[in-house]
Amino acid sequence: MHLDYENELNPEQFEAVTTIEGPVLIIAGAGSGKTRVITFRAAYMLQKGIPQSAILALTFTNKAAKEMAERVRHVTGKKLQNLTVSTFHSFGVKILRKEIHRLGFKENFSIYDEVDRNQLIKDCARETGFKTETFDVNKAGMLFSDIKTERKTWEGSDDGYEKVYHEYQAALKAYNAVDFDDLIALPMNILQVFPETREAYRDQFRYIMIDEFQDTSLQQYRLMRLLSRDNICVVGDDDQSIYSWRGANYQNIINFETDWPQRKEIMLYRNYRSTTTILDAANSIIANNTNRKLKDLRSPNEGGAQIEICAPANEMEEGELIATIIREIKLKEKFRYDQFGVLIRTNALARYLEESFLEANIPYRITGGTSFFQRKEIKDIISYMRVIANPEDDINLIRIINVPRRGIGRRSVELLTAVARSRGCSLRAAMEAIRDDPFIEFPERTRQDLDSFLTLLEFFREEFRGRRNLSLKVRKLVDTIDYWGYIVSENQHSDKAAKWKFLNVESLIKGIDTWEKDPDNFDPSLYAWLNRISLITRDDQEEEDSGKVNLMTIHAAKGLEFDVVFVAGCEDGIIPHARSLEEGDGSIEEERRLFYVAVTRARQRLLLSVCRQRRRNSMPVDCTPSPFLAEIPEALLCWREPEAELSADDQDAVWQDVHKLFM
Repeated sequence: MHLDYENELNPEQFEAVTTIEGPVLIIAGAGSGKTRVITFRAAYMLQKGIPQSAILALTFTNKAAKEMAERVRHVTGKKLQNLTVSTFHSFGVKILRKEIHRLGFKENFSIYDEVDRNQLIKDCARETGFKTETFDVNKAGMLFSDIKTERKTWEGSDDGYEKVYHEYQAALKAYNAVDFDDLIALPMNILQVFPETREAYRDQFRYIMIDEFQDTSLQQYRLMRLLSRDNICVVGDDDQSIYSWRGANYQNIINFETDWPQRKEIMLYRNYRSTTTILDAANSIIANNTNRKLKDLRSPNEGGAQIEICAPANEMEEGELIATIIREIKLKEKFRYDQFGVLIRTNALARYLEESFLEANIPYRITGGTSFFQRKEIKDIISYMRVIANPEDDINLIRIINVPRRGIGRRSVELLTAVARSRGCSLRAAMEAIRDDPFIEFPERTRQDLDSFLTLLEFFREEFRGRRNLSLKVRKLVDTIDYWGYIVSENQHSDKAAKWKFLNVESLIKGIDTWEKDPDNFDPSLYAWLNRISLITRDDQEEEDSGKVNLMTIHAAKGLEFDVVFVAGCEDGIIPHARSLEEGDGSIEEERRLFYVAVTRARQRLLLSVCRQRRRNSMPVDCTPSPFLAEIPEALLCWREPEAELSADDQDAVWQDVHKLFM
């Protein structure tokens, strides 16, 4: 397929695509056609006669690698079986399959996942004399990862974990296994220790491209440095570096400039995604960061609607307001649901949005986080409610039969299932048969445990009859089974995690209480509530032709775009997140980059929500607008009139808060 590069690309893109010799740094601003440039650049190299096998393209997710390879195949019309488009870790596996024998491993090594890794760490801790109750495997796992990825050293460590680490490393080798971090660390080791191997890879991969360069870790940068000579092209945007918590280091752009002073630098500044209003706001926000390359995004989409600020009373009203606006815009402007993106700083903000979408019959999908109703602690309680409502529900009964632990383990469930199959009945009916028929062979202790469980379910089946006080009944259930004690026992090394999970249970009960007290709710029964949430809890939910609203964290939204974007929780302490402010210098700039990413996801309209109050630790707390709002020129902002208008005093109070930020 012949490509007309000059007519298909703007001048900066054309230069980026056709400059294939020597080091190239492409700074690709938000919405500037980065993916198009990478795709066309690979096609151009192939057209110029460079062999497929000489090209290496690296990115960060399997999905991105797959999409990149498919686009190049589509553009060229070729199968490209010898073109290497890969994630860093997959490429590391490719090296290890061929070279790991040099480190004393066998070629058929195993790759341990997190579960395997944690079990081996526990075993090694036991071998080195740690008592199980004093050893935090999660802390150890994170520390070992930081050591392997060179983010930390053992200097100053005196807790005995270094000894466990060396035992763990020895055990991995003994078991001919590697963990996820080894997929970068060991190839680096091989390339450093064996220069002939390094030169062989350099000879093969003479042209290297790296996407999302601002997200590379220092270790990945060093691996790239070992692999490459001079024909290397990196594409990224320091303004969108938002993954420092997993090792990403936007300073690698500066490292690249230092290591390749003869580089050609190309700036892609034309944004084809957003209106000038949205871009002017984004440029004004990010200009407040000092550690960045200067750039000024421009858009051919002149004008555009002002950015709207909403000021709901609290998080419940915030969810209702966003749901109302989505339905209004969808009807008036004929948008599909999948043209809307609702972005949040943390998963904790999703709960009331989900409730409101559910209430308004708005289909949605969660990306980059777990739906509130899919969290284990919530699913446990809902499963109890489902079994109480329908005793024949085997799926949910299996979920709760040993939650909290009551001595009915896997072997007991297998025996129970065998009885149910032999009698052609449900598990609940099988439990009743075992309880009532002494001639059914069954371990006596387990028979007693099943009897206690059945008695519990039967008691609460009577308790839940009627349509009143559903939330009180759920609370009584939670207390009776001592779910708090169960959570504590399952999170022995993290009081914070236990409290957080139980706070979610409290939020569930609070939500039920609010729902049943709604004056428009004429059927506040258990069955009605379960039917209400079935849309988001069933696993076989089908995709709707009209699509779904995209509810996601800002981190998960990177690389995506939507016609209409809502950013919920634009409040100080949420964005910037309070934790980032505690971490010191640099964190506030990453939070600003995160807000910049959120703003630049919008094509046509952007709405920012600032609650006047938000519950924290079950108590309402007054909120102040995010200081980032003060960085947007006032001329670009307007007030979103709520359906039920605020009083003049309330409007003045909110605007005064916003104006204070500008002073």
